[in-house]
Amino acid sequence: MSIQNLNALYQHFDDLCLKENNDDELFASSYIRGFIALSASQFGDETQLLSAELANDISKKITASRSELTPQDQQIISNYWAELKTFFNT
Repeated sequence: MSIQNLNALYQHFDDLCLKENNDDELFASSYIRGFIALSASQFGDETQLLSAELANDISKKITASRSELTPQDQQIISNYWAELKTFFNT
């Protein structure tokens, strides 16, 4: 799968909702999508490429929010974000 811009990443998230995915993946994708949207508004529109700067900003926001999550949820989010970051030009 090749995801190169924000629009394609959002489509990936939308597609997850249509498929039979596990609850952890749906939770993580929706949680992280919020941080992506928040960060992305600072860097451009939905056609922007998935840049290292964007990924770094999202990582900072996810790290800052760790206290909102249980240790188990922290791990789920951390693992899912590690997978998603491979799409960013880091």
